[in-house]
Amino acid sequence: MDKFSNTYRFLPYLPEPKRTKEWIHDVNHLVDEYNQDNISRTKAYQTFFLLHPEIKWSFLASMVSRNAGWNMTDLKGDIFPDLLSHKTCDLLFMTYERANWSIFQDAFPQLLLYHYSTLYKKKMFHLFQDFHISHFMEEEWNRFWEERDERRLVQSLIINEQHLIQGPVIEHGLYKKKVFGTSLFFIEDHLHFSSVLFPSLNGDLYGASVHGFRNVENRIKLGNLLFELLFHPDYHSLFLEFALKVEHTGTRKDYEKYCRGVPDTNTPVLKKAYGPITHNWAHRKDWSVDKIIEGNWYEKQELPGDVIMTKWFFHKQRQLQKMAVTKKFFKGIWPGTKKKKMRTF
Repeated sequence: MDKFSNTYRFLPYLPEPKRTKEWIHDVNHLVDEYNQDNISRTKAYQTFFLLHPEIKWSFLASMVSRNAGWNMTDLKGDIFPDLLSHKTCDLLFMTYERANWSIFQDAFPQLLLYHYSTLYKKKMFHLFQDFHISHFMEEEWNRFWEERDERRLVQSLIINEQHLIQGPVIEHGLYKKKVFGTSLFFIEDHLHFSSVLFPSLNGDLYGASVHGFRNVENRIKLGNLLFELLFHPDYHSLFLEFALKVEHTGTRKDYEKYCRGVPDTNTPVLKKAYGPITHNWAHRKDWSVDKIIEGNWYEKQELPGDVIMTKWFFHKQRQLQKMAVTKKFFKGIWPGTKKKKMRTF
């Protein structure tokens, strides 16, 4: 019980609602409390998984959230400020932040309603509409309650989250024009938008990547592949051990300290890199109303022959360091010359 004592303090007991509006307000308060920043989201996802290990998506979300934090603080490290303009770095941070905030704002109420359903021993999913959760997910949670198909629930949550951010983030006018629709999208290869790493205490980095990040189906495929890797019997204990031992701070030093002979990215902890960010969701549309659910979104993804990405990732890091040094060199030669100045995205 000591191991999980903090987990059980994580979610307060809310009596079965007699006044629905007040109960919904209390649940929303919990969502807001844990959706403060990348650190609080990551911890909330992981702690929920420890409380409900049958909800495997929550552990996947926590590990992907760790990656988002590392990507955010990369923008404040030694490399990217020399490669990208300050404005571009801020815009990229907001792209990560907005996407991850949006997913949590939608997914965590689902997790909470499941949690309280288990306490009350009856389904609470009819309240999904009060939290603006898609009709698709209401059906999937009802199905899970009856069938206990853990894999299908993970896949459904992946489908939901990727469609959820497609309009507000990927296709949002600002992000589409300034990030996803520009030559800046060399980030597909260099800024790790499409790559997710699962560290281990032995120093190996496992993971997967996909090209075509803007395509929702590609992101669904990546999510399903990451799920297969994260819960593969040969690797799951490695990732869970890392997650339980290493507190998420946002800096890549969280896992670099276990790796030998790797370049130090020298990224700051997230709390020091960024202050509080305020979001709002003025208009929320149920994406599933006019979308056909494709059967191939539920296909099991087979792992590639080699899932260890340690050498590949740190090779990318060294490439980026060389790019940053080269750019600083040319800026030093022509500090005020626009014609010969290397491009800043």
